Amino acid sequence: MKKLIVLSLLSLLHCEEITKDNIVSKPNVLLFYMDDLRPELSSFGAVKIQSPNIDALAAKGVKFTNAYCNIPVCGASRASMLTGMLPTKDRFLDYNTFAKKETPDAISLPQLFKKNGYTTISNGKIYHHLDDRETDWDEVWRPYAFDENDTGLAPTDYWQSLWKDYHNPENIATYKKTDRGPAYESADVVDSTYIDGLMTEKIIRDIKKLKKNGSPFFLTAGFISPHLPFNAPIKYWELYDRNEIKQPQNHNYVPINAPKMSISNWPEMRSYTNIPKRGQVSDSIAIDLIHGYYATVSYSDALIGKILAALKDQGLDKNTIVVLVSDHGYNLQEHTQWAKFTNYNTSTQVPLIIYNPLVKTKGSTDALTELVDVYPTLAEICGLKPPVDQLDGMSLVDIMSNPKLEGKKHIFIKRGKGFTLKTNDFSYTEFIRPADNKTVASMLYDHRLNKDENINVVNQKEFSEVVSELKTTLHTVYQKNITGNL
Repeated sequence: MKKLIVLSLLSLLHCEEITKDNIVSKPNVLLFYMDDLRPELSSFGAVKIQSPNIDALAAKGVKFTNAYCNIPVCGASRASMLTGMLPTKDRFLDYNTFAKKETPDAISLPQLFKKNGYTTISNGKIYHHLDDRETDWDEVWRPYAFDENDTGLAPTDYWQSLWKDYHNPENIATYKKTDRGPAYESADVVDSTYIDGLMTEKIIRDIKKLKKNGSPFFLTAGFISPHLPFNAPIKYWELYDRNEIKQPQNHNYVPINAPKMSISNWPEMRSYTNIPKRGQVSDSIAIDLIHGYYATVSYSDALIGKILAALKDQGLDKNTIVVLVSDHGYNLQEHTQWAKFTNYNTSTQVPLIIYNPLVKTKGSTDALTELVDVYPTLAEICGLKPPVDQLDGMSLVDIMSNPKLEGKKHIFIKRGKGFTLKTNDFSYTEFIRPADNKTVASMLYDHRLNKDENINVVNQKEFSEVVSELKTTLHTVYQKNITGNL
């Protein structure tokens, strides 16, 4: 009996911290939720972008190098991750997704923490819509949104009218007059000027309050950056030599034999004043856009460093699980594409870092991972019982303990009519007509050598068995997601 008691105590100490008063405290959670961040970071094997604080976090935690979103569209992706539920033919379709309408009976990730005594705070962009599932949180906050305004707009509409947040006078004037502006801006301002800087100051205040409060917390930092417009203080633009920035090798062609419907017209990018309504941007603007993307990532990274420093200053770093993740990837002119909205790897692959200070394991894993795995992972780490028969993902705790584990055989991604089965070796997509669920086009990309996806090999004879196997898996394991009959 004594042996069992000792083992139980050791198990408890492995997952939770004992305070000075010998009171068991639940681990806190700090979620960095990025928008449009692709895994083009030094810690993920790239060297173009300067992101020392994210890289330092990755070095302390577990880095998932093969992580994917389930829908490459912000609103739908966020609803999916926060409910732990996969998209279907009729659920989680686009940016205008409201989780409270499409999954009204779901217990969301923040709701689960709130039900278990956590203080839950939504800062910045977590759900796409400010007024989606407000009761999941003890507090919902975005810069400016709840300020008094002379337009009579509700907070969610007021936020929608100003979130692009230009600070150069000419851009401010254009934005006020037309609700539009350029796709990027470098302003000679301090870090706290732009929306993400204001959010950072708010989070630092929250950390200090939560320290005094003493209750466990689920605290979020929902960054706009590096979403369009690529606005950042000029010092982050100056980190990069424009002459050294290059367009991707495959910027001037679509994949060979790719279905036309697999290529987006990137309407989001075209809504900005310096982007043509048709055709490709000039090479000069392309370099500006890539430069701006790099600058906004570095700006976000600096803000993340400030938040992590505040967490440490308050002595909360030893008992706070830190997660950094993006809602989807982003195209920087690969295959002529800008923004996301495609089934291609550049739209779907994301960075994912989980740092658990309560265990010693750290490192990198190539295990195939999807965003619906985040919910069950955090629930298990924090000892919370997840809802029954809701979650489509699996906990990553075992992989975090042993990063060499293989992980999943396949994951599911949906964008519009495109349904993708991603394995370690391949990405297989079928474009399925909603009216009769008939496949009208397909593509297969071999990821064993690289993930550039320059040649669609779906009709090549040597891949016929691979196509047959992946097609069967897609239409058996995920048949209900395809037809919508759940």
